[in-house]
Amino acid sequence: MAKEQSYTPRLKTFYESTVRQQMNEKFGYKNPMQVPKLEKIVINMGVGEAVQDKKRLQAAVEEMTLIAGQKPVVTRAKKSIAGFKLREGMPIGAKVTLRQAQMFEFLDRLITVALPRVRDFRGVNPKSFDGRGNYAMGLKEQLVFPEINYDDVDHIRGMDIIICTSAESDDEARELLRAFNMPFWSQAS
Repeated sequence: MAKEQSYTPRLKTFYESTVRQQMNEKFGYKNPMQVPKLEKIVINMGVGEAVQDKKRLQAAVEEMTLIAGQKPVVTRAKKSIAGFKLREGMPIGAKVTLRQAQMFEFLDRLITVALPRVRDFRGVNPKSFDGRGNYAMGLKEQLVFPEINYDDVDHIRGMDIIICTSAESDDEARELLRAFNMPFWSQAS
């Protein structure tokens, strides 16, 4: 039997060879374990129409599986809201948490392929950090990912992408994502 080769994503190799050193030079960490790193990426897709049509949620789950390369978990309503005809426990969305190799692969595809395909794209907001080094962004449509076939899409859905880092501050996290070539728009515009 042939020995299985381990695969290291391009972005992880880039992080270990270049980004760690850049971050250490810029912030002067005393310990190499202090250098911020990516911990996980969470992708969330709310499907409010699933209340009336269960097929919409199934289509969203299939699309998210293609985008993330991992089967998402169906999220359910935490409480009933009569105005939305929503009962507690009804399925209303899907989310997936990516770690390790899949996380680096997704971030690579997001930065190099998906974001440049966004219509009228000028960059992502450099202020969308939560104060603890985590970055949140939203996409208006799932069609920017090349895995999604335009002809098979029944409904355009947006998604939230949260990038969790081990950075202590927003400045460190911003510098980490900037080192990965995250296209932040400049403050001057």
